[in-house]
Amino acid sequence: MTRLDEVPTIDIAPFLDGSQEGKARVATQVRQACEEVGFFLISGHGVPQALIKKVRDVANGFFDLPLEEKLKSQGDSNVVASSGFEVMGKTALAKSLDKATPPDYREAYKIGVIDIPVDDPYYNSAKGKKFFPPVVWPKRPGAFRHVCEEYHRTMDRLAAQIMRIFACALDLDDDYFADKMDKAVNRLNILRYLPQTVPPLDGQLRAGEHTDYGTLTILLAEDKPGGLQVRMRNGTWVDVHPSEETFVINIGDMMMHWTNDHWISNLHRVANPPAEHAGVPRLSIVFFQKPNYDAVIRCLDKTTEPKYAPITAGDHWYSKNVKHHTPIEAD
Repeated sequence: MTRLDEVPTIDIAPFLDGSQEGKARVATQVRQACEEVGFFLISGHGVPQALIKKVRDVANGFFDLPLEEKLKSQGDSNVVASSGFEVMGKTALAKSLDKATPPDYREAYKIGVIDIPVDDPYYNSAKGKKFFPPVVWPKRPGAFRHVCEEYHRTMDRLAAQIMRIFACALDLDDDYFADKMDKAVNRLNILRYLPQTVPPLDGQLRAGEHTDYGTLTILLAEDKPGGLQVRMRNGTWVDVHPSEETFVINIGDMMMHWTNDHWISNLHRVANPPAEHAGVPRLSIVFFQKPNYDAVIRCLDKTTEPKYAPITAGDHWYSKNVKHHTPIEAD
């Protein structure tokens, strides 16, 4: 197998069309990308460009509001999985790797699971509420909730299709992961990497180096200066340049655990722009898929000694997530 030295683009339409030859071809391409890079871009995903434009428009509309208006939509800072507006200074992703860095140079709007049955104790028990807190919605822009819910549900469906590709790439039944994702703790984070009118602190990036924690991430990104960088096997950092028609996909720590480290949950970061582009903001819309909180992640590989003990997805996620939050002192 040729070692990849860049983040590849894979057309997943042949898999979605359902032919055996097409499914096998896509699964082989995805397997190589997950083994060598942990990242790939997808085309042929079927997500309407009109929806992509709408979600970008409402996201920019929210972030363009005055700060005092955005602060009305803050979530509960004491809840790790809270939704709502997050001011710059709250998160330092490199802390998840035990690296001391300043907070990431960004602000965010976080949206948890949106379709929660009111009478289901899986969601509404004391344990469930840790993973499914109420979603906080802003009053402005008026279309924000409707558009974000539509986009969230669309990403739910796309993530389920990608997990079918993953199953095929791992020589499992296509639906192997389905019952582990039917009450998934999925999350939509809308990020604005702010204009750097104040120079970053020493060691401060738009997003510090980190790995993601779940099974997979679907990123809608802009190809602007100060963008996503992925660390390759040889230790070099490469820029990722998504087109308007592609999403960036990467696997997270849970998927690496599931595959006994055969697939890579790779380090990545968001670089600062060069000085001549410091005033240009950048929008990223990130969908994180995480399994049901009680799903057990157990190494699938039967040929080598497991590197990890079985663990529930909820315990795995909490062990990672609590590290990168930075307390903010009151004014």
